[in-house]
Amino acid sequence: MESVGQNKSQPLAILAGFGLVAITALQFSAARFSLREHLTAADIVILRFGGAAIAFMPIFWYTGLAKVRALGMRRAAILALLAGLPYPLIINQGLSLAPASHAAALCPASIVLFTFLISRFLLGERAKNATILGIGAIVAGLLLFVIPLNEVSQDTLVGDALFVVSGALFALYGILLRGWRVPPVTATGAVVLLSCLPLPLLHFFAPSGIGMASPGEIAAQIVIQGFLAGAAAIVLFSFAATRLGPQAASLFLPWTPVATAAIEMVFLGEIPNAQRSLGIGTMMGGMLLPYLVGFVKQPMFRL
Repeated sequence: MESVGQNKSQPLAILAGFGLVAITALQFSAARFSLREHLTAADIVILRFGGAAIAFMPIFWYTGLAKVRALGMRRAAILALLAGLPYPLIINQGLSLAPASHAAALCPASIVLFTFLISRFLLGERAKNATILGIGAIVAGLLLFVIPLNEVSQDTLVGDALFVVSGALFALYGILLRGWRVPPVTATGAVVLLSCLPLPLLHFFAPSGIGMASPGEIAAQIVIQGFLAGAAAIVLFSFAATRLGPQAASLFLPWTPVATAAIEMVFLGEIPNAQRSLGIGTMMGGMLLPYLVGFVKQPMFRL
């Protein structure tokens, strides 16, 4: 039986979940905007981890680095390679070639797909029928993106491929995180800390357009990519997962493409064609199906 406090906190947890969706959609759209204007993929990565480091400074100040050291340098380095600097660099490079709505659809769908493949065929975990059907729908949606269309440029296809690669990296990150039982805040702190180390080299040797960007654009990216996507999103997901359970919290993930497509159409003027809209809807259905079946059997929300 749930306590009164838990019941009262559930609406806040639901709001946290939708806040997470809004941050993710805003992150993709804001990156796409600046990549079309002045900033490069490297610039946004630098602003992301610089902002995230500032956001994590109070945590490091009060807790120290004991938990990061306890994780071990080898594990921290592996996690940083999978979800640290290379991960947003690949996504941002993809966003310089393809619309934000593609990233919002392909990134989460690829995470779900590769998590299933790695868990099933490398770790030997069994999957329910609903999960297999959902994965089939995700694959069908992915195919709608990769099947060449006459009006789709080669650059867009390359960008879509980069989004799929980023999904594979984050899927492996999530599996290792679960297998090693690393708290999300500790893992994220280690990833941010190690990702900051090569930022000076990235700044001096990678292409940059930061000198042409306005102070307002730079500040906006620090807030959106660093404070919000790099720090606040973790807190929101952790709160939702604690109050609703991890499966219920994951239900917010499929709504990211819808929110991103809405922002993209209003502010960027990019409208997905019919085939890709169908692909987005198919992948959303695939991600939702296993949880909807679970809801029918045992509802998770009790408001």
